[in-house]
Amino acid sequence: MLLARAIHFDESDQRVYFNPARTGEWAISGGFEFSNWSEADLTGKARQAFANGWLGVETFGRVTFVAVTTIEAAEVEALTDALAQHFVEVYGAPSVEAARPVAAEEIAHMADLCAEHEANTLLTVARELTDAGVKEQFRSIAPAEAELEQFAVHVTPDE
Repeated sequence: MLLARAIHFDESDQRVYFNPARTGEWAISGGFEFSNWSEADLTGKARQAFANGWLGVETFGRVTFVAVTTIEAAEVEALTDALAQHFVEVYGAPSVEAARPVAAEEIAHMADLCAEHEANTLLTVARELTDAGVKEQFRSIAPAEAELEQFAVHVTPDE
């Protein structure tokens, strides 16, 4: 099964999100956080989280880029439990047992999105508020085919 991990190319996420995700943590869309938002909520760092942030399922912080990679079944179970607990603590779900199917659905949605791509594909998300609610669009950036010349150092002996 494939899922996505948070990835950083620079320090920008540290500046643009209130709570940046940790590099390497598993991530999902996390669009549910914005289901009751209006234009008035879209200011500053909250706007950036809404517009382009994936949700890390360890820190529950945001990240701009994620990379598709393989996940083990035991990790999926642990993520599902962590997300269900988050739903109880933050969103008022009545119990972990009641929240677990919803958490599993969120993770399955991300797995379905990742299944369309090969490992190391980068994904971005763009959100907008519409009359029907939050609209998410996903973009993929295929892993580059690196040629040896990009990594090898060629030295010519001095004559």
